[in-house]
Amino acid sequence: MNVNIQTVHFDADEKLVELVSRKVEKLNTFHDRITNVDVFLKLDNLVHTIKDKVVEIKVNVPKHEFFVKTSSKSFEESFEAAFDSIINQIKRKKEKLAA
Repeated sequence: MNVNIQTVHFDADEKLVELVSRKVEKLNTFHDRITNVDVFLKLDNLVHTIKDKVVEIKVNVPKHEFFVKTSSKSFEESFEAAFDSIINQIKRKKEKLAA
């Protein structure tokens, strides 16, 4: 599994990158054929003083792609919500295939 973490409009600190990497590794427990995972960490609304933290996760498996985008006031919160959502998508897809 190839993991790609990109930051847009800022430089992420080591703790955030470590958290994302550690969590993404757990995706293998939900699907064993994941080829690559792209995680995008973005700052939105740069013109305003309030910046939304946007997290996009794209997971590629053979013949299918999962995608989720969430935003909140912290990257950790956005990532947790996006991660939970991507796990639900993967589980639903596997259940459909098994049925």
